[in-house]
Amino acid sequence: MSIDRNLVSNAPHCSGTAGDAHTAEALPDPFDALGAPEVTGVTPEGAAWLASAGTYPRSTRLLWEDRPAAPAVLACGTVFDVVNAPAVFGRLMLDRLWDEGPGSGPVAVHRGRILLFTAPGTAQRLPTLLAWEERGAGGGSDRARALPPLLCHGTGDAVTVPAPTPTASAHPAATVHLDSRWLVAPDTREPWLPGPEAVLWAAVRAARSAARRRLSAHSPGAPISISPPADQDAKVYDVSRRR
Repeated sequence: MSIDRNLVSNAPHCSGTAGDAHTAEALPDPFDALGAPEVTGVTPEGAAWLASAGTYPRSTRLLWEDRPAAPAVLACGTVFDVVNAPAVFGRLMLDRLWDEGPGSGPVAVHRGRILLFTAPGTAQRLPTLLAWEERGAGGGSDRARALPPLLCHGTGDAVTVPAPTPTASAHPAATVHLDSRWLVAPDTREPWLPGPEAVLWAAVRAARSAARRRLSAHSPGAPISISPPADQDAKVYDVSRRR
């Protein structure tokens, strides 16, 4: 089952939690109201790394030289795998990775989903780790229910990646789509990529955070904030901390 028409994949669900992945897709993209973030664009080295995942890397690089605002479909399983998460939960995972963990590899937003670029082999290993975690937490626990269905894209799958161009101002003729952009752009030829254990850790921490928020919202004595939510897209991830 494919979440995105531009996502060429037979990717398995990473999570055994009951739920419909199309439910998350049908919800409004929480980033649309925030606008495109000020993020560093893909460097030439990062573009070369991305292109190396394609069948014809040189052709991909030439395409981006001629059309820097063009997305591309790249194969998973050799250079990287991708963990595909619902927007809100994916941002919770990303925040945990940067606030409490080792950081992340490249991360993109595509059509309201978060694409976490991970080490090859993650797509094969992560579903089993998540299944063990859910069994250990108990299928009916708040933490288990807070784990939404994730998608893992590995060998035999391909994903659509955003264009290297970060903003329209850099290339006035380019058309920038707010539903496809980089949150953490690739900047080296050998970026550090989290493995299945790091992604599992981030998912569990994000699930705990979501469970606490749900419990607080249903508690009669829970404080009510009158402040607007923080602009999540304005957050800057310090790539110098990344392994």
